[in-house]
Amino acid sequence: MTNLRFQAVEQAAGRKAVEVISPVERPSEYFGKYVFNRSKMYKYLPADVYEKLIDVIDNGAQLDRSIADTVAKGIKQWADENGVTHYTHWFQPLTEGTAEKHDAFVEHDGKGGMIEEFSGKLLVQQEPDASSFPSGGIRNTFEARGYSAWDPTSPIFISDDTLCIPTVFISYTGEALDYKAPLLRALHAVNVAATDVCKYFYPNVKKVTSNLGWEQEYFLVDEALYYARPDLMLTGRTLMGHEAAKNQQMDDHYFGIIPDRVLAFMKDLEIQALELSIPCKTRHNEVAPNQFEIAPIFEETNLAVDHNMLLMSLMKKVARKHGFRVLLHEKPFDGINGSGKHNNWSLSTDTGVLLHAPGKTPEENLRFVTFIVETLMGLYRHNGLIKASIMSATNAHRLGANEAPPAIISSFLGTQVSELLDHIVNSDTDEMFSLSGKQGMKLDIPEIPELLIDNTDRNRTSPFAFTGNRFEFRAVGSEANCASAMIALNSAVAEALTDFKTRVDALIAAGKDQTSAIVTILKEDIKTCAPIRFDGNGYSDEWVAEAARRGLDVERSCPLILDRYLDEASIKMFGDMKVFAPKELAARNEIKWETYTKKVQIEARVFGDITMNHIIPVCTRYQSQLACNVDNMMKIFGAEEGKKLSASNIAIIREIAERIERIENGVNALVEARKIANKIESEREKAIAYHDTVEPKLDEIRYDIDKLELIVSDEMWTLPKYRELLFLR
Repeated sequence: MTNLRFQAVEQAAGRKAVEVISPVERPSEYFGKYVFNRSKMYKYLPADVYEKLIDVIDNGAQLDRSIADTVAKGIKQWADENGVTHYTHWFQPLTEGTAEKHDAFVEHDGKGGMIEEFSGKLLVQQEPDASSFPSGGIRNTFEARGYSAWDPTSPIFISDDTLCIPTVFISYTGEALDYKAPLLRALHAVNVAATDVCKYFYPNVKKVTSNLGWEQEYFLVDEALYYARPDLMLTGRTLMGHEAAKNQQMDDHYFGIIPDRVLAFMKDLEIQALELSIPCKTRHNEVAPNQFEIAPIFEETNLAVDHNMLLMSLMKKVARKHGFRVLLHEKPFDGINGSGKHNNWSLSTDTGVLLHAPGKTPEENLRFVTFIVETLMGLYRHNGLIKASIMSATNAHRLGANEAPPAIISSFLGTQVSELLDHIVNSDTDEMFSLSGKQGMKLDIPEIPELLIDNTDRNRTSPFAFTGNRFEFRAVGSEANCASAMIALNSAVAEALTDFKTRVDALIAAGKDQTSAIVTILKEDIKTCAPIRFDGNGYSDEWVAEAARRGLDVERSCPLILDRYLDEASIKMFGDMKVFAPKELAARNEIKWETYTKKVQIEARVFGDITMNHIIPVCTRYQSQLACNVDNMMKIFGAEEGKKLSASNIAIIREIAERIERIENGVNALVEARKIANKIESEREKAIAYHDTVEPKLDEIRYDIDKLELIVSDEMWTLPKYRELLFLR
């Protein structure tokens, strides 16, 4: 077999699981091995410097640059003991990935030699070239100066021989050029707003923390098969390919036994992740074949975002060691589940989770309802913006298909919480209220203990579902930076809480007691945000019409959805919360539109290349074989009988010819549509043109290609098929 596809299949089938050498210690013993965490700070820093640094981390105190040299000295000592030779400022530019420039710990000693050195100046601040990173017009190409600045709240870690320092990345004129800077601003805003509201219930609360627990879904494909698919290599998804006869119809892969090779990869990944303080907790098979999930314990949101970005990089590195490639594209295969990154979000203080219910007292239940309702208020007021925060060219393929939530933001609360909110609205008094906790369920099986049933069910079609003590934001895409969604969500909630407190304080100043004032405002807000509450089937056509009637954003075009960032309400909210200046928002949207265009443009170019250099030559060659067969049949049996005996082959020849003609015409139209779109100067209008005139042609052409895959001889088809990509172990 000379077909590269078959060579790749044979190579993949022959792979064995790579043996993973597990550490002798228990996970708790090597957790954080390569992280400069608090225990290492305590060991390597003087006591007074340690206290100052902890004050910065825990209480948001201003970093005293006078301690930077001492901190750098302690970090350098720890790094030396771990064989580190380089350092880098690790940041998250607007490319959806991470960036790092490695520098060695070396300086001239003035005597013709070199010394190893790491100063506080190098720790706190660096100047990477900002001209080649997306800036959305904030900086001209010839104005290259930008700054990276140390974020002490995210621990420094070691990757291979390099010390990685988490940093923000800003322009020379102060605008954020990354995800971390605005995320930190949004987290500060929600901390201030939520703490102020918390004092109604807990006067001693000093800080509210936003928590995040992400669930990372992903596909694995064999590396040999990956290299045999140019579309997977260059776009992250299969641009063509007929679905396998068996895919996920039987639901037999979900929570099934993890294949040996995959389990070896998972073990290796977990060990390395735990050494970097990424608290991996869960691993399992997902619904689609060759789809899996890894999820950590909840963490503070800034740290959780950093850990997710680090994990995605780590996954790719570890997968190659095991002969796999990780696919983080939201929809790498047509017709089966796409991959999301469910963002489980909550708020907490040192006394507990603010969204947890029931409370032990009526006041605690009032606290629970307050934070639930004001979260819904933020979601309702900015539902279009929240959707824009998770929208991309890749996630657009996933939303609304195969268990992914629809591209309409709504919230599922469950029967008990919904009935409670309705009761509050319909009550004629400002009475306190109660909420029951988990209920017991007895089964008619003596050996099985009583089950505790949560006060909410789950709705898999809800983009923003309440699940007991948190909201699960299910619409976030698998390859996205969680920061985008968390910036929008925390900012919107901060605004809602700020507005809530202003109105409550006004009623108290007018003579109402605090409880009555809170309940009065809650009644108003429950009525206002009612349109965002939906407990039904988010996939139904009826819901689309109903959502539009409620005034929710039902737009499906990615470029148009991104307009929501520039709505007057969005600009005001981000400005009031001091998260984004208007200039920063405008720049980011330019980047988002440009990124959308480039991704579709690359797909179109790859699609045309594969079509003309793989699909049509293979189909033509097979057509020629059939034609030779027909010609030989006529020579043997005569023209009339030979034609009759070859009727099926003649029909196939005709079908191939007709489909090739449609494909060639489609590719020509695709190229022409790109040329027209490329002449448009406005990034927004160009993105719209690519969405409306270029992207639809890919699916139109694909239909005929996928039909040809079923017709052409299997031994001639050059691209690995779905049954090979999804089921080989």
